[in-house]
Amino acid sequence: MGPSRAKWEALPLIKVVGVSASGKSTLVARLREVGYNARPASQEHSETPDMWRRIRPPALLIYLEIDLITQRERRADVSWDPAWLATETARLAHARQHADLILNTQGMEAAQVFTQVLTWLAARKIARADAALPPVPRTGSAAR
Repeated sequence: MGPSRAKWEALPLIKVVGVSASGKSTLVARLREVGYNARPASQEHSETPDMWRRIRPPALLIYLEIDLITQRERRADVSWDPAWLATETARLAHARQHADLILNTQGMEAAQVFTQVLTWLAARKIARADAALPPVPRTGSAAR
């Protein structure tokens, strides 16, 4: 059995933002499996620049980015054009500016992204639970 909700909610909150298909849900799921209090933030869908910090401000913000080609490779439902990617990127500008870690996930497998982030968190001695945390709802096509 994992830690109680009160215990894991006391851990530093790590929010993950990024354009659609950048790997937010996948990274969050893996971080939670190893005890980090991580949550995706669908900032790319909000016209409120700092929505990522208005509801449960994070202790750390991780920003994932990719290009349109990679979006299309990762998600069959990506039918938008460069202008829509620019819209998402513009909506994320505030988050990117305040991110503690910016990681371009282009050309990276999910395991590579996870390893890089895990190494980064460990180097900063970010507290985590000794057991997996319960999953959180996935975003985007991962939710389907």
